[in-house]
Amino acid sequence: METKPSARNNYLDWLRVLGILLVFAFHSSRFYNVEDWNVKNNIWYPSVEVWVAFSASFMMPLMFVISGASLFYALRKGGLGKFLKDKVLRLLVPLLVGALTHLSLQSYLWDKTHGLFSGTYFQFLPQYYPSSINWFGGHLWYLWYLFLFSIILYPLLRWFKGNGHGFLSRLDGWLGRGAILYMLALPILLLYLLPADAPLMGMNGGWHYIMYLFFLLWGFIIVSDERLQDGIRRLRWVSLSVGLALVAGFITIYNQIANPDVMSPGLFLAGAMRTFGGWICVLAILGLGMQYLTTRTPILDYANEAVLPFYIFHQTVLLAVGYFVLQWGLPDVLEWAVIVAISFAIIMVLYEFIVRRFNVMRVLFGMKAFARPVSSSTKESRLKEVSRTI
Repeated sequence: METKPSARNNYLDWLRVLGILLVFAFHSSRFYNVEDWNVKNNIWYPSVEVWVAFSASFMMPLMFVISGASLFYALRKGGLGKFLKDKVLRLLVPLLVGALTHLSLQSYLWDKTHGLFSGTYFQFLPQYYPSSINWFGGHLWYLWYLFLFSIILYPLLRWFKGNGHGFLSRLDGWLGRGAILYMLALPILLLYLLPADAPLMGMNGGWHYIMYLFFLLWGFIIVSDERLQDGIRRLRWVSLSVGLALVAGFITIYNQIANPDVMSPGLFLAGAMRTFGGWICVLAILGLGMQYLTTRTPILDYANEAVLPFYIFHQTVLLAVGYFVLQWGLPDVLEWAVIVAISFAIIMVLYEFIVRRFNVMRVLFGMKAFARPVSSSTKESRLKEVSRTI
């Protein structure tokens, strides 16, 4: 039983907006955790480190699951040519725009704060272009891997929508039994057995790249059948309790491991708890969204359209604002609040007055162009054509 397109428009769009806001909050906290970054506060906080570990356990898996769900509906609209064109315009074009423009500021701030460059930003640009362009770096790695994995999965997903529909239906029926969906974390856990230098075993967002391919596929499968969604919705509170408990267990055990670079029983247990806990938290979030995020409002319509430009801008703006605010000597909590408030305001101004209102900028940032108004002469010619057919 396929899900009707109208069922997608609310909870998935709400979760997409909330997911991007979570990414924004996550990156705003990176000034204060222990891991190195382009710009850092001179003090890090264990509580922020816990928050980073917690949110990273499900944040990017959730984004890829939502993207996988979107693929299910995108495949209704045409063949490979239209699918590829849509992904190029939606993902590769904004990726190239970011790589050729503002990602240079992120690289400059890294070199500036790490003592690798002492000049101004404009003095830095000649050494950045063309040899050091950060084609897939920064936070825009998500766009590249979403494009790559969408193309890789296209034949399978198209088969699911066509001749393989019966197989997909049987698979959905099996996965819809109780908590069997939780077991979809198992193949992701097994990927840790791959050699560290295997293709796509690099990491970003807290997970190996290859794992996101599976999350993308799971998102497609979940929205393919209402039975699965009903089961996820029914188990939402169970999933939330189990997922949070597993993630909490992971954080507790991992922080007690002396050397996390050497495999040990404790490290394996922590990894298993994180993998299952992160996936089950994603299912809990989906279930809560299905149950409670059911209305459509003008705010959702506006925010959903702004998601991609907001994502493209957010890290560069956060780093630039943070670079200056960290020099003001404010108490750290107030400092963080000021960075978040100023950054959010700048991003929304950039979106509203530079991107949203102009078709060229909309296309460059992965949005659909405004439809051209129909001229009076065109209207008259269409009316004549209609009258001839009556």
